[in-house]
Amino acid sequence: MIIGIGNDLIDINRVQELMARFETRFIERCFTAHERETAEARRSGGGHIAAYAKRFAAKEAVAKALGSGFSGGITMKDIGVVTGERGEPRIQLSGAAQKRLAAITPGGHETFIHLALSDEPPLAQAVVIIEARSA
Repeated sequence: MIIGIGNDLIDINRVQELMARFETRFIERCFTAHERETAEARRSGGGHIAAYAKRFAAKEAVAKALGSGFSGGITMKDIGVVTGERGEPRIQLSGAAQKRLAAITPGGHETFIHLALSDEPPLAQAVVIIEARSA
């Protein structure tokens, strides 16, 4: 069963402006070490900005799918985008986001978070579906 759906669309130029205005403060506040490493690996040609934008959109989409937004102590860094075994983007929760997921998961179920990322400059998009399956 689906227990949460979230979507976010962001202007990549907005992320570029935030990076220029707040420099490393924005990046360090919003992104995990793994996310920074992944995005910075795409620095040549400016691909790192789109990588950061997609990850920012993913965090927003997860917060929406959790039904809480960024409240109840959930921070940007509680929601991480990691690389799966096949190179696919996956969500890794920690802290208050992980607790919120546990709170909305029906008893006797395990959760799976599905993530799709896309960009077509100047836009980046993330779609998240949280699924609960009988354990």
